[in-house]
Amino acid sequence: MSNEIRDLLESVKEGTVSVEDALKEIKLQPYEDLGYAKPDLHRKKLQGTSEVIYGAGKTAAQIAGIIESFRKNGEDNILITRLDPVKAAEVAETCEFTYYEEGQIGIAGCKAEPSGIGKIVVATGGTSDIPVAEEAALTAEFLGNEVVRLYDVGVAGLHRILSNMDYIMDASVVIAIAGMEGALASVIGGMADCPVIAVPTSVGYGASFGGIAALLSMLNSCASGVSVVNIDNGFGAGYLAGMINHMK
Repeated sequence: MSNEIRDLLESVKEGTVSVEDALKEIKLQPYEDLGYAKPDLHRKKLQGTSEVIYGAGKTAAQIAGIIESFRKNGEDNILITRLDPVKAAEVAETCEFTYYEEGQIGIAGCKAEPSGIGKIVVATGGTSDIPVAEEAALTAEFLGNEVVRLYDVGVAGLHRILSNMDYIMDASVVIAIAGMEGALASVIGGMADCPVIAVPTSVGYGASFGGIAALLSMLNSCASGVSVVNIDNGFGAGYLAGMINHMK
């Protein structure tokens, strides 16, 4: 249950909010119809996190309109994913926000203060996986998590991940991001005592099939405690890691 609904129910229990007022709060307009989009204004009440804007396929004007809808309905901190630099520059002409080009992430407002039970480690097989890793890391930071980045620690040089095992063993969640054969997730999964979220990337030569090879390797991992998200889905991994890191 989200903190907002829990707080509202506690207020009803304590008598500081009437049942009628609580019902009005819950029944507030669930979304706004902009014609081209219907921003979900109840997402934060239901899930604890407001709706995220997926930037790919939307125009700069549409993204700006959705940001404005959220802001006028009381949501000050907004995450935009898959936002290319050209579109980001156009959005910046009408909306104030911070753009992180490497992860193609835009943040209107600010990141939440870290409040998780531990640290999230984001590890990549190679430097070419960093764009996906930054999408994951920035998403997790936006949601109020402390993130440790371990980049270019792939299995082609196993000593690189072994020399960083203190970070792995200290983590509450590890996000293992790799292309090619995707072996990093199994290696980390075999050593970590926390959940491992594997992210296959589309990095690799012809037989990697745009990330399919890494995806299948990760799905077939013999290491216990490894789950897999879709190819290049850094956002999904960062969001899930943030949820795990906030479990009471």
